[in-house]
Amino acid sequence: MTYITSWEEFSKAAERLYLADPMKVRLVIKYRHCDGKLVIKVTDDHVCLQFLTEHTQDVKKVEKLSNQLMRHMASREK
Repeated sequence: MTYITSWEEFSKAAERLYLADPMKVRLVIKYRHCDGKLVIKVTDDHVCLQFLTEHTQDVKKVEKLSNQLMRHMASREK
């Protein structure tokens, strides 16, 4: 599994993956304090998107992405 280096590319791809099949997509956020690294993974078991960062300012970007995905989940018609 490779990491996407551009945040904009990662966030757009993650949103497209979610909109394609919302019931199968998972978002995993993992922080390792000893390394100071944050890994964000979005997968639907066929496609796996990953982003790795060591910068603290990227936490706001992760929060914005998760809020955006939550808005999609909340506005989804049943």
